[in-house]
Amino acid sequence: MNPTYISSLDTVSGISPEERARLARVTDLFAFRSNDYYLSLIDWDDPKDPIRRLIIPTLEELEPWGRLDPSSEHLYTRAPGLQHKYRETALLLVSDLCGGLCRYCFRKRLFIDDAREVNRDISGGLAYIREHPEITNVLLTGGDPLILDTARLREILARLRGIEHVRIIRIGTKMPAYNPYRIINDPGLLDAVREYSLGEKSIYIMVQFNHPRELTEAACRAVALLQDAGAVIMNQTPLIRGINDDPAVLSRLLGRLSFIGVNPYYVFQCRPTTGNRPFAVPVEESYRIFERARATCSGLSKQARFVMSHATGKIEVVGMTDEYTFFKYNQAADPDDIGRFMVYRGNPEAYWFDDYTDLVDEGRIWKSGRVDGDPGGRGVQVKTEESPVVL
Repeated sequence: MNPTYISSLDTVSGISPEERARLARVTDLFAFRSNDYYLSLIDWDDPKDPIRRLIIPTLEELEPWGRLDPSSEHLYTRAPGLQHKYRETALLLVSDLCGGLCRYCFRKRLFIDDAREVNRDISGGLAYIREHPEITNVLLTGGDPLILDTARLREILARLRGIEHVRIIRIGTKMPAYNPYRIINDPGLLDAVREYSLGEKSIYIMVQFNHPRELTEAACRAVALLQDAGAVIMNQTPLIRGINDDPAVLSRLLGRLSFIGVNPYYVFQCRPTTGNRPFAVPVEESYRIFERARATCSGLSKQARFVMSHATGKIEVVGMTDEYTFFKYNQAADPDDIGRFMVYRGNPEAYWFDDYTDLVDEGRIWKSGRVDGDPGGRGVQVKTEESPVVL
């Protein structure tokens, strides 16, 4: 099977002409793209079907809310098509197309405006990586790198493998969910993964399964083929209203991923991106859903962390009481923030870290400056005063 891509609702038989006419206002602003394989997963008799909600436009997307770049990714662009936010990791935006367009997409701007952030000539980005030996991880993203033809993807992998200090190549993709036949029907792609995932130089495939029904027989087969080729498979998903905001659904997703050897990595708070209001869940409600889901999982399924990809770093929600919400920087643009622990007064209406304004206490683990035995320039405790909050 080779799925046919669809970019017009006119050819989607499950949508009535009247609904297509209403949704034209949405697709004029936020593009639609899918394929006949993925659309076949929808139960068209269920208006609340989660796969339908994930891929089919809704009028709610027109509600004014959010920003096109809520994580301020533009601030970290160091070369055309390259972002460098965290010391060890660089992002190469190699594609401005996806196998399908998630309605809650965090990078809608790539599909609305001319995608100047994506640069097909990666020479400048590679030169930057070459000049920064602290970069050990490179994430290929976009868009979806697996939408590229295999020859182009192989070329990118080969050029990255020519840089000695790049140890890990990550490929961010939803293709195993949207079109697993891209992987099943292309042995050349698997050969490329096998060729460039060697020893201590691994290829990680960062997949995105959002709902357990996406884990079809074909999808699981695609995952198994990538694993057999030597790739490490990790899953990340946002927590999305109407798709996986039920603890039982999220628990099934995390559990089934572990059954097929896919490590749950991050569960993301939905970014406040333009058009995303119908998909967003308040932070504290999201955290409760996440923890209730983890409560019914095995230990292997509990590895996921609930985080926000904030402009300043990966901020994990690590706990709550009736009065306070606790956060920690897992990763940060400012190295001094890594490991920083923050206690805020709770805000049930908060959808993003910026909505928390009442900082009660904080603890910083590191201070700037190189110290013996700490080549990263971090490693001295500096927070010593007693906390006014009983934790």
